[in-house]
Order: sequence, then C-alpha cells, then structure tokens
Amino acid sequence: MANYRRNRINDAVAQELNLALREVRDPRVTGALVSVTRAEVAPDLRNATVFFSCMGDAKEVRTALIRCAGLLRHHLATTVNLRITPELAFVHDDSISHGARIAELLSEIEKTSPKETPDTTEEPK
Repeated sequence: MANYRRNRINDAVAQELNLALREVRDPRVTGALVSVTRAEVAPDLRNATVFFSCMGDAKEVRTALIRCAGLLRHHLATTVNLRITPELAFVHDDSISHGARIAELLSEIEKTSPKETPDTTEEPK
C-alpha cells in the first residue's frame, strides 16, 4: 500500500475518533478533556494504535477508552470506508506536556541569562 494512502487513513481514523469521543458518556472520558493526537494503522488495516492526550489521570482514561473501544470501532466502521475496521489499542501521548516543559525551561533560561548589548565602543569604518 502506498505511504500517502496510509497517511490519509491515519488522519481519517484520528479525525473520526475525535468526533466519536463526543458520543462517549463515560465520565472518566468526558471529564478529562481527551483528544486523539494521532493514529497509526498497520499496513494490513487489522490494528490501529491510537495516541491520546488528556487533562486527567491517563491510566484511568486509558481504561475507559478500552472499555468503549467497541463504540469507537462501530463509529469508525460507519464513517470511514475501509475493508476491515481495525482493532484499537490506546497509548497515552505525553508529547504535549513534554513540549510545554521544554518551552517553560527555555523561557526560564531566557529570563536568567544576561541581555547582550551591542558594543558601542567601536567606530564605524
């Protein structure tokens, strides 16, 4: 299968799962602000790894997502035109919090480093 086709399938699965999460009524999911960051579908379309981020306990949210995987798969089967609807595996994606931590460290370094001022003792030639 061409790589661009897999990329389109990955994007479609991630987008539809984000929409499907609105239908989930589990308070562990609705109260944690869960969003799908990306999805990686296997080349044979039988399995998909879904990366999610949340504003709560990631273990608890992952457990809730596993419990409602049937509902999410059903939504995928009805909206995404695939020959096989993949089995879903959920992985917490901490890249957003990691990026925020890096930005915080960079701003801290910027505040503590002395400002460089241009040397005005040299005369233009």
